Amino acid sequence: MSDNPIKGRGAQMNTKNKFLKREFVIEHLEGIDEEFVENPKTTYFIDSPKQILNKIVSPDLRGEYSMNPYQGCEHGCIYCYARNTHTYYGFSAGIDFEQKIIVKINSPKVLEEAFDNKNWQPTSVMLAGNTDIYQPAERKYKITRQLLEVFLKYKNPVSIITKNSLILRDIDLLKELSKLNLVHVNISITSLNEETRLKLEPRTATAKQRLKVVQELSSAGIPVNVMIAPIIPSLTCHEIPEIMKQIADAGALSAAYTMVRLNGQIGEIFTDWITKQYPDRAERVLNQIREVHGGSLNDSQFGRRMSGEGKYAEAINMLFKLAKEKYLKGRIYPPLSTEHFKRPEKGQLSIF
Repeated sequence: MSDNPIKGRGAQMNTKNKFLKREFVIEHLEGIDEEFVENPKTTYFIDSPKQILNKIVSPDLRGEYSMNPYQGCEHGCIYCYARNTHTYYGFSAGIDFEQKIIVKINSPKVLEEAFDNKNWQPTSVMLAGNTDIYQPAERKYKITRQLLEVFLKYKNPVSIITKNSLILRDIDLLKELSKLNLVHVNISITSLNEETRLKLEPRTATAKQRLKVVQELSSAGIPVNVMIAPIIPSLTCHEIPEIMKQIADAGALSAAYTMVRLNGQIGEIFTDWITKQYPDRAERVLNQIREVHGGSLNDSQFGRRMSGEGKYAEAINMLFKLAKEKYLKGRIYPPLSTEHFKRPEKGQLSIF
């Protein structure tokens, strides 16, 4: 078993799937463990769900609904809380999450059907609740762009979160949505240090590219909020002031943050990862994560899980507030509007 990090992947292992009684593994006669095969290729699985909108039950999140056109994410962010959901599909939360991507190919059509339903009350929909809608698969399938066309057609508000510069491909649609206050864009920036970014988020856009996205969207009149997320003690927390300065210079209107929490199997995956990537500080990072979550790597308590607790968490919160006051004071993030929602007249053809 090698201690060398697998290049191009966040997770360095595949965890066991508690939902499976039996597991399929590849037996390597040369003695290489399956989870340590380098550069595993990405495989796409096509799915056609009957429903795509998920009711948001967490008071920590804004909006009433979320939707995920892709399950699994090739970005490979080691800390991603959505990894656990991959086990529901019979896969692992580890490398499988990054290389086995489920494509919900009929998402735009199902969304249009939901908006056409007379019981639908216009409200904000989050794209997406789990995985990045502009991950590499989107270049091939273009599902996100089709979804934005549906939002624009019905004038229903949408909130987007991504860390991929591919969003600029759809700036034409985003500009039209923004004219009616129908879109919020959230750009996630975890670190400005490229070496850190490559280890944390191996297949994402660089911080420089993300700042360019903030600048181009802002210049086009599209409201941008930056998520400094997650903040990882002893690894990225010191970057908060500089990130705030640079996103302000790029035109962001607002910012927010979340504290890292390692729910479910993420604790095992993250511990394995940081031991290999940062052996000199792994124990300190893990201990400080436990410190902000009451002695555990995870906290599931609403209202507390996103920001943590204790003196260290309070210090992070104060640092963020001071930086926000210094760099973003007076900037207004416009609310989303539902007043423009309108169903097309009967007889008008679907765009799909």
